[in-house]
Amino acid sequence: MTSDLDQPGSGKCVLFDVDGTLIDAVDNQRRVWATWAGRYGLDAAEVHQVALRTRPMETFAKVAPDRDPGECLAALHELEDDDVRSGVYTAFDGASELLGGLPPGSWALVTSNYEHRVRGRFARTGLPFPSVIVDAAAVDEGKPSPVPFLLAAERLGARPEDCLVVEDAPSGVEAGLRAGMTVWGVNSATAVVGVHRHFVSLRAAVADIFAFAGLEAVTSAVPRLLTDRDGDGARRESP
Repeated sequence: MTSDLDQPGSGKCVLFDVDGTLIDAVDNQRRVWATWAGRYGLDAAEVHQVALRTRPMETFAKVAPDRDPGECLAALHELEDDDVRSGVYTAFDGASELLGGLPPGSWALVTSNYEHRVRGRFARTGLPFPSVIVDAAAVDEGKPSPVPFLLAAERLGARPEDCLVVEDAPSGVEAGLRAGMTVWGVNSATAVVGVHRHFVSLRAAVADIFAFAGLEAVTSAVPRLLTDRDGDGARRESP
């Protein structure tokens, strides 16, 4: 653990998903899968719907069971790498403030993507990169397995119960819960089943994430719109 985390009021760590949580890559993913589907004569919309719910190898098995999965994956990787070089990416509002404001060594990225692509996207959007990232190559079991989040906590020197997972997808939420961590959902109108708190946007969660990390001093100026899972379910702006 870094010395920053040894200060009073700290000791907590934040583990961020990337796509859909920090970076808006929905259009990019749709274009990549559409191009991939076109190569195999498949319906782009149908392929994308399957890809949203499954990992690539599972997607190939469902939409192209007669194709060599290794070939399918190589084609997908080629398209994704090209998109990182030429596509347009946008960081969600609040992402730069969050990642720049958290102490070094107190946060990590946990993604089903690969590190070189994440680095490329962060460079394109100007987001700071952490000392710890757990990517698809780092683990044998991806989300919804708890393994990626547990590995990130281990690398940060943190206990699972001291970690906050910030996610947008059901598989990531499940992984965080199975890891025994606090899980907050962001960037959706409705809460993913199981989250401890739900925020309609990443921006709405900024103040509370800082507070979780023990940085209460930076929270007062950031308004938020949130829904508590155990509350009345109403959306409301904090005072």
